Amino acid sequence: MKSNAQKLDATLPLDSFIGGKWISHSKKIDVTNPVDGSTLAQVSCAGVEDCLSAVDAAQNAFASWKSTAPRARAEILRKSYELMIADQEKLARLITMENGKVLSDARAEVAYAAEFFRWFSEEAVRIDGDYRRAPGGANWLMVSRQPVGVALLATPWNFPAAMATRKIGPALAAGCTVVLKPASDTPLTALAIAEIMHRAGVPDGVVNVVVPNPSGPAVSAMLKSDKVRKLSFTGSTQVGAVLLAQAAEKIINCTMELGGNAPFVVFDDADIVSAIDGAMLAKMRNGGAACTAANRFFVHEKIYDAFADGLTARMSSLVLGNGLDATTTVGPLVSKSQQQRVAELVDSAKNAGAKIACGGSAATDGSFGYQPTVLTDVAFNAPILNEEIFGPVAPLVRFKDSDDILSHSNNVEHGLVSYVYTRDLGRGMRFAEALESGMVGLNRGLVSDPAAPFGGVKASGLGREGAHDGLLAFLETKYVAGNW
Repeated sequence: MKSNAQKLDATLPLDSFIGGKWISHSKKIDVTNPVDGSTLAQVSCAGVEDCLSAVDAAQNAFASWKSTAPRARAEILRKSYELMIADQEKLARLITMENGKVLSDARAEVAYAAEFFRWFSEEAVRIDGDYRRAPGGANWLMVSRQPVGVALLATPWNFPAAMATRKIGPALAAGCTVVLKPASDTPLTALAIAEIMHRAGVPDGVVNVVVPNPSGPAVSAMLKSDKVRKLSFTGSTQVGAVLLAQAAEKIINCTMELGGNAPFVVFDDADIVSAIDGAMLAKMRNGGAACTAANRFFVHEKIYDAFADGLTARMSSLVLGNGLDATTTVGPLVSKSQQQRVAELVDSAKNAGAKIACGGSAATDGSFGYQPTVLTDVAFNAPILNEEIFGPVAPLVRFKDSDDILSHSNNVEHGLVSYVYTRDLGRGMRFAEALESGMVGLNRGLVSDPAAPFGGVKASGLGREGAHDGLLAFLETKYVAGNW
């Protein structure tokens, strides 16, 4: 696999963005190229005091930003959207270089990420309230909404642009100021977005970006600062549980978008071609590194062989390589540790009796790639079904009892998204209602949309992002009982 031919833009910021200024630190973090393991760039490593300075900057800017007219806030978000779209190709290549995903996926992510700025530019002027007479007639009831305050936003490596804008957009629309802490594996995209927002006219201190490593002590210090009033986190359930416990000490408002383990259920009457198309989208979007990725494929025995053959043919045709190459359809994973984790999950499935229909091995060219893999004859109790794979691996389970498959779909701790394929829409809707997940794709392999409430149940998190719900997550409700 060839190394990335393109070099980083010389104007790309590599330092912390605090109070409207780029601040360099002596300690640096290596950003690794997933194609060959080389160092792509070095970014400033923010220490605990630097992160607290970012919180101070956000706190100092809050009163002014809170009182800024909603239309003015909206115009800045709209301008940020326009600048992101204008820089789409540049941002997409940056994402591919630091994350590994193929360029087509990166382009789609930039468009999706920018749309959060556009959506919440429109939501900024739709912050509602309420005014009515008390039922007893003694007084009036007035309900308004106010921004929560300084928000700490922590984002993962798999969607470095979209996870940032999905949080920044509603926070700024609501009147909050933010400190963004991106994943240290993929910090370059977040810094580029901060530079775009600076050009769009975001006032100093309203958006701050810091990259601490290790991140634990810095995040803990920020949560304990008495200035952070909102935590919005996307990441693993294990880390989310730790952050919830820390946030509880200061009673911090939390939105948590955590892990997933999505079932993909194909009933015997499903359109097989459509189901395979949906499976490829639900499994291979972002190379399988998505919390919404289909993780457990339950296929009715009547069509199991046809579905398995069709999916194997499609997965076998994918080309693993450098995400910047036009012929590549699957890029490498973000890190060596992630590659090893996927390999271990596949090995455990093989040891439990699963058969490899295609793939089943890591790249041998020094990259962090893993071959697109289909596992057949996977048992209901196979360990791989209890783990979020986060890679290009599709385990197929054969089922017979259409009623019993509901319990298998629901018998994991996560409940983010589920996928259902059937020609009987009545059955599909009944099944969707009974699934324990926050989102369901019914005859559809993609559910993400800035206009839709994104989030899960059980160990998949708390609250929703996107839609009007995403704006409300950064607002507190105030009630005034008055006599006038």
